[in-house]
Amino acid sequence: MPDERVKIADLMATSGVKFGTSGARGLVSDMTDRVCYAYTSGFIQHLDRLGEIQAGGRIGVGGDLRPSTARIMAAVAQAVGHAGCVPVGLGRLPSPALAHWGLCHHLPTVMVTGSHIPDDRNGIKYTKRAGEILKDDEAAMREQVVVIPEGLFDQQGMFAEKVAALDDAREGLALYARRYLDFFPAGCLAGKKLGVYQHSAVGREVLVEVLTGLGAEVTALGWSDDFIPVDTEAIRPEDVAAARGWAAERGFDAIVSTDGDSDRPLIADETGKWLRGDVAGILCAGWLGADAVVTPVSCNSAVEKSGLFERVVRTRIGSPYVIEAMQQAHRGGARTVVGYEANGGFLIETPIERWGRELAALPTRDALILLLAVLVAARDKGVPVSGLVAELPRRFTFSDRLKRFPTDRSKAKIAEIDSGDRQKDAAAIEALFGDAFGRVAGIDSTDGVRITFDNDEVIHLRPSGNAPEFRCYTEADTEARARAINEKAIAVMETWR
Repeated sequence: MPDERVKIADLMATSGVKFGTSGARGLVSDMTDRVCYAYTSGFIQHLDRLGEIQAGGRIGVGGDLRPSTARIMAAVAQAVGHAGCVPVGLGRLPSPALAHWGLCHHLPTVMVTGSHIPDDRNGIKYTKRAGEILKDDEAAMREQVVVIPEGLFDQQGMFAEKVAALDDAREGLALYARRYLDFFPAGCLAGKKLGVYQHSAVGREVLVEVLTGLGAEVTALGWSDDFIPVDTEAIRPEDVAAARGWAAERGFDAIVSTDGDSDRPLIADETGKWLRGDVAGILCAGWLGADAVVTPVSCNSAVEKSGLFERVVRTRIGSPYVIEAMQQAHRGGARTVVGYEANGGFLIETPIERWGRELAALPTRDALILLLAVLVAARDKGVPVSGLVAELPRRFTFSDRLKRFPTDRSKAKIAEIDSGDRQKDAAAIEALFGDAFGRVAGIDSTDGVRITFDNDEVIHLRPSGNAPEFRCYTEADTEARARAINEKAIAVMETWR
């Protein structure tokens, strides 16, 4: 048989592995060697057309700790090699560490990770020389037609012959650690007693290394050899209980952690209470001295109410939208531009200057900068982490989701209450939620449907962009109320299955 030519858009339709935020995600069973090889080939062809790669050029490859990651990394490396480029194996490391390596060397990278989702799924995240691929790049990659060499794959889409595993260099991890050890003053966390919830996060060791290197007394907690799907937007009850228990037993100043690929942070205060990512994001942005902050429409409105920032820009949910808006703000003259998401992932568009030192831009989700900024901000003010939160306006968010909810169905249900006819939509919403929330004051269709009621409470419904889940975000003036209205909204959504 001759070589096969496949259009990426067609492969997406037939494989079940589609593009989400900055790359591809799907069931491990669908992410065959053939699919991963083809998608990476499409990425390299796109780079070639942009003039970002040429024969012999290097591409960094890394991954998280999922069982399927090594196989997919090998498939990625084969695609890189067959395209005439050189795969640089950087081993298992955080997504921001791999992106940072690429930015420092002005090279593209490929990260194999499914982030926070269960390990029956995985993904591939693509980064160009200047940062993440954006929506225009995704569209261009879908149009690529790639060549699948004859005999390379068997009938199941797996390599017909065994391929070599990539080298496991630690260059990227070391460079990432130095980014923060060289910026923050030596001993800036001296006297701080910190717990690090390690679970199966790929950054669990470098997190301990950096915190210890800055003077903190660190206790490693909860190491797991099995993958644990820690979602920073929907924290598992067992992780809530564990943090409370560790704090009570050990007297920590804070407990820190990340999701699976260590681009989304978790930080708990001295009582073991996990902070919401969009609250921690405000604290980080404030400590960095940002004048322009970009954040998705789902995030806590305390960012505007705080008065800390000259400009706040709201976007659709997803780092590509945040990055594009950060770039626009920078071009518009903003001096210090940052962004954050509800999951806590923090992005830096412009260099940060402090202590006569410069922290280079890292316009991709990062966990470590947020954790360090919050800890140092608390030290600077001489207050516990809970004291930082208490200084912000009293607005509270809560989020949850229905799992195994088909995306098409969630979109259809949203369309029933977001038709564009605002009088009709308000009546439909009040029929569903009016008894609990009252009259509708406003409807925002930026991403999903965000409903503000007359009492200033908010319900935001949105299909997940990377899993068959239906997410619900709520906001109110007390934490208990934000949780309560979320439970009521989820109860209504359950009837839509």
